[in-house]
Amino acid sequence: MVFISFIFMNNTCFAQQGDFDKLMQLPWKEVFFDKGSDDWKKHWFLDGKKAAVENGSDGMLFSAGPVERENASHAVLWTKKSFTGDLKIEYGFTKMDKATKAVNILYIQATGKEEGPYVKDITEWSDLRVVPKMSSYFNNMNLWHVSYAAYGNGNEKVKKDYVRARRYPVLKGKKFKDTEVGQSYDDTGLFKDGVTYHMTVIKKGDLLLIKVAGDGKSQFFSWDFSDHPRILEGRIGLRHMWTRSSLYKNFTVCELK
Repeated sequence: MVFISFIFMNNTCFAQQGDFDKLMQLPWKEVFFDKGSDDWKKHWFLDGKKAAVENGSDGMLFSAGPVERENASHAVLWTKKSFTGDLKIEYGFTKMDKATKAVNILYIQATGKEEGPYVKDITEWSDLRVVPKMSSYFNNMNLWHVSYAAYGNGNEKVKKDYVRARRYPVLKGKKFKDTEVGQSYDDTGLFKDGVTYHMTVIKKGDLLLIKVAGDGKSQFFSWDFSDHPRILEGRIGLRHMWTRSSLYKNFTVCELK
């Protein structure tokens, strides 16, 4: 048995190298792998008709639509496979755009909120996401959200990046800002244009931990979701807001035995 000890301050969970080393020792079993060079349609499906996905020897290039601030230019690439329980997600990520606006998002274990047409299996209401506006997701899905290689929408005086976690859906009487969980990590200096970073994302119980390694350094991010109902299953999604473009390779998902 592996025992993990985390530091909690003001509802924020802090993880370090030792925590990650212990979690990596757990009996993970690979259940999904996509090198990125083969036809993406084998493993993924797409929300957003203005998006483009191209496979090459370097990986899978995913680009949102070209029109800034247009809902139809958002895009989400979903795994066809659904995943259960605790997860370890790893992949190579390279920011291919020059953007200093909008965000990339990792969606973890998404299902519909099971009200009205928004049934548990999100493939059954894909037609409602042909225009993949963000509210269709944060109002109608259960999932964990992580923004990274992320910026504001252009109104900020200082354009700093951030890494931030959220829990969908927006609850009745609340606003989108209320979905934020724990600490927002601002001005990380990560995700430089054209530089490949190795992402390791671990969902263990109510804890979400991320290690980002690249450009000669590693940084850690962590959040505690214990104030929210636990999520046990669902698909993984890669969301790009308008104009964003990134390269993904060796996308791997493991479940805990």
